[in-house]
Amino acid sequence: MLCAISGEAPREPVASRKSGNVFEKRLIEAHIAENHTDPVTGEDLSVEDLVELKSPQVVSPRPPNLTSIPALLSAFQNEWDAIVLETHTLKQQLAQTRQELSTALYQNDAATRVVARLTRERDEAREALSNVTVSGGRNGDAMQVDGQALPEELAAKVDETQQQLFATRRKRPVPEGWATGADISTFDVASSSKPLYPGSSAVSVDESGDMALFGGADGVAGVYSISQEKVVQVLKAGSPVTATTWWGSRAVVATAAGTVKIFENGNEIAQLGSHAGAVTSLSLHPSGSILASGAADKRVAYYDLATFKTVSQIYTEADITASSFHVDGLLLFVGSSDGKIRIFDVKTGASMAELDSGAPIAAISFSENGTWFAVAQKGSSQVSIWDIRKQNVIKVLEAGSPVENVKWDYTGQFLAAAGSGSISVQQYTKASKSWSEPVRKAVPAKDVAWGANAGSLVALTSEGGLSILSSA
Repeated sequence: MLCAISGEAPREPVASRKSGNVFEKRLIEAHIAENHTDPVTGEDLSVEDLVELKSPQVVSPRPPNLTSIPALLSAFQNEWDAIVLETHTLKQQLAQTRQELSTALYQNDAATRVVARLTRERDEAREALSNVTVSGGRNGDAMQVDGQALPEELAAKVDETQQQLFATRRKRPVPEGWATGADISTFDVASSSKPLYPGSSAVSVDESGDMALFGGADGVAGVYSISQEKVVQVLKAGSPVTATTWWGSRAVVATAAGTVKIFENGNEIAQLGSHAGAVTSLSLHPSGSILASGAADKRVAYYDLATFKTVSQIYTEADITASSFHVDGLLLFVGSSDGKIRIFDVKTGASMAELDSGAPIAAISFSENGTWFAVAQKGSSQVSIWDIRKQNVIKVLEAGSPVENVKWDYTGQFLAAAGSGSISVQQYTKASKSWSEPVRKAVPAKDVAWGANAGSLVALTSEGGLSILSSA
């Protein structure tokens, strides 16, 4: 009897009940433990299917070729030859492995070079956006690239500002002397200026509540003193003014040429940015250290106001129509012509969320409670109140005419809406969790801003003048 696996006489022979084949017991048990099959037929086989066979112990005779010294020398020579051949084979395999390793290293180096080249081309493509016409950007396929992180010192400033504001926001009382709903209900047009800058689309009021900044299609902006009822500074922007804001006492003006200019005491002290399309929005970070500009070239640029240099950029898939820092400064909300509100991490430039409003965004304004923001859509007479935590609309307010812009007051109680047919103010009463409309006036306006202590409203008329609404 010979083992069907080893081909030698088994010391402990067993036979399969199913196939009748004879095996060495230790070999077949090891095979069954691993494969559970008969090695000859391939059928399922278990240890219980094996039958032990009784056979006399037979001592295997020596091979006849190992019975003499010459035969042993010949066997040793064959073994030596086999070892030499094996060594030669190992050397060949080692040389081949070295060659493969060298090739892999070259491939890794080539891949690193390709990554470096693609990174360079990506940066060049970003810069090339400034050479692409806005109309071409609108008609072409959407491009999505990753945002850039802020420098460490500015990122630390963002964190510090967020922690300070978040810790004090809930405990912040309403400032003494702040206007009440009863005060606002008596608002009426107290004064109006003649059309100063036709084509104006945005107005901003400084911290004092007396200086209003706006500009027109002729490339000239002005600082209007509400108390003196006259322009006290004339600012030459060079091209149509599209957005305005204040940086402390400095006037910041954006233009249709894609530039942002900063003026101090009527003199230009810096020019920022090089957008390919008109700058559509400006937003100052709560820290006062960073300025963001959004434009029709689908790009947001961050500027370090200490150096007046561009420190980061964010690219979107649609023309930017509105943008605003969250009141704590950790997030940037960007509204676009495709109706999407994209939320970005200010420090890293990473996309955090994307909300769909269903229509092109006209304006975004944050409440000081830190959780609500108001959204106006182009051509719509409704204002949507969104909750950041729930990421959905919690209230829809009716403004009476297509809304051009919206602004919360400092306390988050009052929301002013400027429309093509009227100006209205919506009031939220926290105690009763209810909304009311203290005032609505038939004053067509492109934009609106709150005066000192919410005691007045500064409305930018469609003719390019200002109307001041306050209590009689």
